[in-house]
This record gives sequence, C-alpha cells and structure tokens, in this order.
Amino acid sequence: MTPLKKTLSFFVLSVMSLSSFAQETTNWTEADRKFLLDNLIRSRDEVLKETQGLSKAQWSFRESPDRWSINEIVEHIAIWELLLCQRISTQLSTEPQPLLVAQAVPDSVKLGFIMEEKVHHSADYTKPYTYTIPMGLNELKNNLAWLMKMRNESITYLTGTHADLRAYFLAGSTSNTHGTYITLFGHTDRHLRQIRKVKQHPAYPKK
Repeated sequence: MTPLKKTLSFFVLSVMSLSSFAQETTNWTEADRKFLLDNLIRSRDEVLKETQGLSKAQWSFRESPDRWSINEIVEHIAIWELLLCQRISTQLSTEPQPLLVAQAVPDSVKLGFIMEEKVHHSADYTKPYTYTIPMGLNELKNNLAWLMKMRNESITYLTGTHADLRAYFLAGSTSNTHGTYITLFGHTDRHLRQIRKVKQHPAYPKK
C-alpha cells in the first residue's frame, strides 16, 4: 500500500470511528424519537377526532359562564403550543450541554403532569378571555388550523433531526428539549380530557 493510500485509509477509519463514537454517546435515541412522534401524532389526531364536524353551537357551548368552550380550549392549547415551540427554538439555538443530561428533570416527572388531577391555573396571557384584551382572535376551525400547522411542523422536525434533544437546555433550567416536547403533547392530553367533559354535559347541543 502506498503512503498516500495508507494516509487516506487512516483518515477514513478515523472518520468512521468518530461517527461511531458520536452515535454511541448521543443521549437522544431512536426510541426517544419514536416515543415523541407517536404521542405528538396521537394527541394531534385525537384533537381532530374530538372536533370533527362540530356545529357553531357545539364549538361555542360553555358548561357555565366561567368555563371555557371547546373553541376556547383549542385556542388555549394553540397558545401554549406557540409558547412551547418558542422555548424549543430558543433551547436549540444554544450549544448542547451533554454534561447536564444527568441533572435533567426525569421523563417520569413530565409524564406525571399529564394525568395529574390537581387544577392548574393558566397565566392570563394564555387565556382565551377574561382579561383586558381578550385573545379570541381566532374562531372555530381557524383555531384548529393554527394548532395543526404548529403541530405538523414539530412532527416534520422530529422526523428528520439528528440533534441530541436531551442535551439542549435554557440557561439555569434542568428541562431539556426532549422534556419540552413531552410537556407539549402532555398539555394537549390534559385539555383533551376537558373537551370530552364539555361534550358529556347534559346541556351540550346535539348539533
């Protein structure tokens, strides 16, 4: 083998070795990707199913004056989708910090949020009404279209990314990007329960 071929061979082997090392040491796995995609798609499809074919009366029905309608619930989900996607974008704009992965909030804690029965009080800026300038900017299916656009963009990104999503954090935070995506679909799941509760009310319009 000539010296040039030896050099090229060594270079190729070195690149392959580094590539293998990177794959072995990444914290975010294909199982993680599948888990997020499965749940983002599932929760998206459940929102579509629960809102399919609703009349204006059904979209707008409130169990009581202080409760949200399905339209307002969907708008609230979309507001949080926007906020969480912004957080993810900010996290991914930083340098990965693999040394912080061991300190990250466990997935189990994030998942526990989904089924937590404790009442959560939304910040005013995420409410579709009840403050000086009501959101209420979107109506009925427009809220749904806004939510679906953002969710589908997340699904597309997760399908193709090679980033280590467990290694990206905001400064001073122990929640990584993988955990933020769990919060994203978990928040949707919490409000899916709320939508189903609205539809079970005795006075809910039949059409």
